[in-house]
Amino acid sequence: MTVTPIDASAVGALFGRLGLRVFERGWLSSNNVLFAESPAAPATVVDTGYSAHAAQTVALIEKGLAEGPLARIVNTHLHSDHCGGNAALQRRWAVETLVPRACYEAVNTWDEQQLTFSATDQRCEPFVADGALSAGDALQLGAATWEVHAAPGHDPTALMLFEPASRVLISGDALWERRLAIIFPELVGEPGFGPCLDTLDAIEALDPVLVIPGHGRPFVDVAAALRASRGRLQAFIRDPAKHRRHAVRALVMFHMLEVGECRGSELVEWLAQTPIHGGMEISAATEVVEGLLEDWALKCADGVLRPA
Repeated sequence: MTVTPIDASAVGALFGRLGLRVFERGWLSSNNVLFAESPAAPATVVDTGYSAHAAQTVALIEKGLAEGPLARIVNTHLHSDHCGGNAALQRRWAVETLVPRACYEAVNTWDEQQLTFSATDQRCEPFVADGALSAGDALQLGAATWEVHAAPGHDPTALMLFEPASRVLISGDALWERRLAIIFPELVGEPGFGPCLDTLDAIEALDPVLVIPGHGRPFVDVAAALRASRGRLQAFIRDPAKHRRHAVRALVMFHMLEVGECRGSELVEWLAQTPIHGGMEISAATEVVEGLLEDWALKCADGVLRPA
């Protein structure tokens, strides 16, 4: 993989040429990548964050477009933190919404089981899909034509976007700078580790000089991120239980960031009843909560738990 030094001013200039802005969001929302209108493409946002932050998403895009209209939404995948602002944006503007082809029917029949919202007990306001994207498609965004690539692993239907002239990759949750996303298929007994490795190989073959991830800042040391992701993934392959523990803790923290606070017994009950956790025993759920308290990820005051 080529290592191409690139400084902050060069990144700004590159994004300017491509006609894009990145809104780096905190949990619970994914980043938003906003493309200005160009002669060849309408104003477009890639991924829209979580439903609890939908008003902020609308405000960010209004400001980013200087009150001009948004015309299109593109979703890299349909986890709740990447498409939760779709409905609010559809109410605000007459937008075309493009989703991965494998999800198109589930969106337009609003099948929350297939879309995984019911499995994770995460919220997403219903929205409509107008079209679908598949690997191999080309998509005009801003000033350039972007390639659509498959990115299975974290989600089997996920896509990523690559602009070959500038070698910029919008990776969704396929590659982060310092962490590895949950491999959700593995939690329900389906293969995910192998597809995830294949996606990392595909990213390496594309040889991007800059990655815009679904979470965290855009980064240029792609080789280091790939090494770290492969290392974490190999550890999970050797010990799948380690991956499940990582996933359970991450999903608990997502839930706690959303609800803000709850009693310990309520969180244990939520863990035991939420389908993605596979019918966890109360004793195991209690152990998870106690571990998060011991690690200072959660704090307790007067019997009420809150994120630390």
